[in-house]
Amino acid sequence: MSLASATLFPGLLLLVLGLPLLFPPDAIGPVYKVFPRSTKATVLCFGAGAIWFLFVIGHLSPADFGEYRNWLLVVFAVLAALAFKCVPDFLAVRGACVLVLLGAMPLLDAAYMHYDKPQRLFMVSVVYLGIILSLWLGAQPYRLRDFFDWLFARPGRARVLGGLMAAYGVLLCGLALSY
Repeated sequence: MSLASATLFPGLLLLVLGLPLLFPPDAIGPVYKVFPRSTKATVLCFGAGAIWFLFVIGHLSPADFGEYRNWLLVVFAVLAALAFKCVPDFLAVRGACVLVLLGAMPLLDAAYMHYDKPQRLFMVSVVYLGIILSLWLGAQPYRLRDFFDWLFARPGRARVLGGLMAAYGVLLCGLALSY
């Protein structure tokens, strides 16, 4: 992945997530609030995260427990299937966290050793913030529900957050074109 596309992707993602927050909270708030316990979001996010993780396990090198990858594939596939059955509550949040954590590696790899381009730090900073939030929300997924309740309690909060996210997304998209 090139540095330009690695910067463009988080920029577009921030735009997609931030722009709807600029609309009246009555229109978009319920969509955000239903996400943590949504069955469709669970299947999409956790299913995609599990498949991506199993793909990574399937391509481990011998130095990274690659000789045991068949066992690891079976164990993690069973754990993913059991997660759908036994702990479906807030599984969409955990799935989104898995996707962020797995997606961070190619983004950070694209920026590695590009010291001559200091604007890459804008992308790297938002990726590290995503990693921190994913680790925290993966351990305490109910916090996302609480955050959405707080965010939509007053209409101005959602608009400020949406504006900040959209502005940073525009900044990243502009920087992606400058490489």
